[in-house]
Amino acid sequence: MKKKQINEIDLHGIRHQKALDLVSQTLYKNQLQGSFTLTIITGNSSYLQKIIFDEILEGSQYKYYIPTWNLGQIIVEYIEL
Repeated sequence: MKKKQINEIDLHGIRHQKALDLVSQTLYKNQLQGSFTLTIITGNSSYLQKIIFDEILEGSQYKYYIPTWNLGQIIVEYIEL
């Protein structure tokens, strides 16, 4: 079994399209390595969170949630069986 990776990306100050590209690329690269947890730091941008959900996460194989202790983050998990 591969070791689970834990990492994060900070999207502060990045335009929305570049942020979407960065999230997509990071998810793809991490998935190639096996199971992982990725913290996506969005700050106070509920719009950025919505487009990440709508364009990348919904309908994908990833599990994701906004933690109650920090509403400016999205935590994405991928478990390779």
